[in-house]
Amino acid sequence: MEVSEEVMPYRELIFVVGCEAVEVGKGKEGSSEPFRVAREAGFRLVAHAGEEGPSDYVRGALDALGAERIDHGVNADQDDALVERLVSEKIALTMCPISNQRLKVFPDLRKHNLKEYMDRGVVVTINSDDPSYFGGYVADNYLAIAAALELSEDDLKTLAINSISSSFLAAERKAELLAEIDVYVTSLS
Repeated sequence: MEVSEEVMPYRELIFVVGCEAVEVGKGKEGSSEPFRVAREAGFRLVAHAGEEGPSDYVRGALDALGAERIDHGVNADQDDALVERLVSEKIALTMCPISNQRLKVFPDLRKHNLKEYMDRGVVVTINSDDPSYFGGYVADNYLAIAAALELSEDDLKTLAINSISSSFLAAERKAELLAEIDVYVTSLS
């Protein structure tokens, strides 16, 4: 609760509230009250879930916290109904392949499930996770996963589009950035 109260004076500068922590042995339900307060104050909500913890943590982040986006979510595939929900509700997964590798979630990036999620229609984005600790900024994550999974240009374009579409930017700014992606991809032809 304290955090929720502390951010209120900065409401015009802070748009998103997230729940980030080591997952093992912890569900998300204990964070529901601060998230309720944040939601009522108009913040967008995200939660770290399903990286080291099971798919139930992803479901808990959605149900107990009302998360609109899931950081990581790689273990959601343990539950087909949950994956179908991610697709139908267009819940984006912000995946960080390099940290997944460093944490030994996927010691071999060639076995990462990012492409499987894409093929199933899940909105997936590429991100960095504590790059000073894990190494690898966003471009490094793109390059690593593209090489490991032999992603096509269309796959990479989809990932870039997903990152804009699932962002919390205003519609006008999203349109501008999506147009930039089109211009860039056209210039490669």
